[in-house]
Amino acid sequence: MPVTAPVRAVAVAVAAATVLSLPRWLPARVVALRTRVFARVNGEEGITVPGDLVGVERFREIYSHPAAGGRSRGAALSDLFWYWLSPGPEMHQEHLEAGERYDAVARATRGFLSVPRVEAEELTRRCVARTLRDKVGDKGGPVRLRDLMMPVWAEFYYELVFGEPCPPVARDLIVGNADDVVTALKCCGLRHMDRRDRLTRHLAGLLPKVRDRLPAGLSAREQALYLQGTFFNTAVVQMSEAMAHLLMVLAQHPDAQAGVLAGDERGDEQGDERHLDRVISETLRLYPLFGIAHRVTTGDIPLDEHTTIPAGSVLCFDYPAFHREGFPDPGRFDPGRFGTDRSHSDYSHLDRSGQVRPEPDLSGRGDAGRDGLAPDRPAPGCPASGRPRPGRPAVRELNHIPFGVAANRPCPAWRLAPITMRVAAREVLRAYALDSSASHTRSMPNRGPCLLVPRGAPRGAAHRATLRFMRFRDRWEDVWRSLVQLVLGTYMVWDARRQRLCERHFAEADRTAAAESR
Repeated sequence: MPVTAPVRAVAVAVAAATVLSLPRWLPARVVALRTRVFARVNGEEGITVPGDLVGVERFREIYSHPAAGGRSRGAALSDLFWYWLSPGPEMHQEHLEAGERYDAVARATRGFLSVPRVEAEELTRRCVARTLRDKVGDKGGPVRLRDLMMPVWAEFYYELVFGEPCPPVARDLIVGNADDVVTALKCCGLRHMDRRDRLTRHLAGLLPKVRDRLPAGLSAREQALYLQGTFFNTAVVQMSEAMAHLLMVLAQHPDAQAGVLAGDERGDEQGDERHLDRVISETLRLYPLFGIAHRVTTGDIPLDEHTTIPAGSVLCFDYPAFHREGFPDPGRFDPGRFGTDRSHSDYSHLDRSGQVRPEPDLSGRGDAGRDGLAPDRPAPGCPASGRPRPGRPAVRELNHIPFGVAANRPCPAWRLAPITMRVAAREVLRAYALDSSASHTRSMPNRGPCLLVPRGAPRGAAHRATLRFMRFRDRWEDVWRSLVQLVLGTYMVWDARRQRLCERHFAEADRTAAAESR
């Protein structure tokens, strides 16, 4: 029977409607499918916290338990993370097992991060100003925020480590390495080990220039891999992501953006910092830099008289889930959750026993006062004076741990990061007004599309057209990107299980130890 014109018209209309609706439903479906594929390929491993076995009310307790300290050995998930972080994941501070080597690496990291506050702020200003001048210019325009921020932190951490301005060749190597790592982590592209190896070789040639002591007992290659993993993978990637989230929030919440500028206009820098601190805290609550942090239990953890988490279990601490629990309307952006009538806190007011302790000076230089990183006022997530309003919990009691918990490897830059984020955000906002119509998710695979408009420039029809196009492009990019993530992510999970980098490393270490003991 021939197809009539009305039937063809209906078929075309249905097909067109289906295609046009793809951005609304396909990416979410593909993400769900990718999660199931990952679980099937990678194996059903891990106890999610909070979850059925451990509720949100015991999240901090279990995270801080002495037996929750294993890091890589014995977890299939470690093969995947080592694959993404190669080369040198065995030298990465976050993936080293407890022991003398970890202690030496952690001590060296603290030494590099111990800079006076004024010096850190001034270095941030220089790096931001140079990047804005070179990458954006006086006319502004559309940018990807993560891409814009990477050169900033590449230059910042290069100078922090080597004590001299970052030359363009080193900056490009660092950015190429960091971008390759985070692109693979988000399953938006495969690894390019040649890019990463070029940075390793470059860092090996710079070892005599470091401004502080490198970890003892390491070969020259291991020292280069330590610098690459700690500063030029993790620090550059995490700070670029953090700033992309913060600037994206400011772009999509004009009131928050205006609040930062209001402090500048009044000359009230302290008021500006208090407002910006609350915005940073709420940004890191909604968009935590850690998704899942896994730990391997080195001993039994009793939950009650009938239930025990056995040694060798893999605990998967779910930061986004924890940060949503206990907040009214948790998906809404509300910096007032961290208002001045509450005591800022996170992990830093507690020692390992859970007792309140004085705020430490982590600068390693004694009482740094106003000029050091033992600041005279707290950074977001740190203790502050003041009492919470009756009926409202102090911030330290909220489910908010943007930099981890003190008893289980908190982020070593927990004091430095908020200080430099404040300076970087103010420098960007003083030069440009921010606007974005793109989607904003925790993983930010779109890299944060944003329109930068020079301060005082008019916003007319061209501005509105640019935002409409940004929204349209972002929605359709999401369709294609979700399919790419499904295919590449599945391949990388399979390839990581095939290579078994972590498992093979510890097996070789055990064989070496056994041979030496004979």
